[in-house]
Amino acid sequence: MEITPAIPGDRQVIAGYGAGLFRISGVVHNSSVIVFTDRTIAWPVQSLDDLTIDSLAPVRDADPAVEVLLLGVGGQNALVPSALRQALRDAGIVLDSMDTGAACRTYNVLMAEDRRVAAALIALS
Repeated sequence: MEITPAIPGDRQVIAGYGAGLFRISGVVHNSSVIVFTDRTIAWPVQSLDDLTIDSLAPVRDADPAVEVLLLGVGGQNALVPSALRQALRDAGIVLDSMDTGAACRTYNVLMAEDRRVAAALIALS
């Protein structure tokens, strides 16, 4: 019995990550990234200290709207400022922060379930 979900070929799949890089749908990205189901963009955030609601504008303004944002905060989970969490909630986006590896894995699961998900991933140093 086949249990691997069928993933449409146009979806962004996170295949790997490591120090300073992500491999997404066959393309290597050498920076932090925001991954949507249909595209991946470079993201200038290098640490949680750089994170603002403006840095998440591509997620906030996405069309179709993102329902769940997975925030990969680096090698270890850390708290996201409550004001930022509230600003995203006000925009209708649920924020779930975790270490970057967990965010990569969780994104792939939610994307395969056809959820409106994005992952903002801070590259590991």
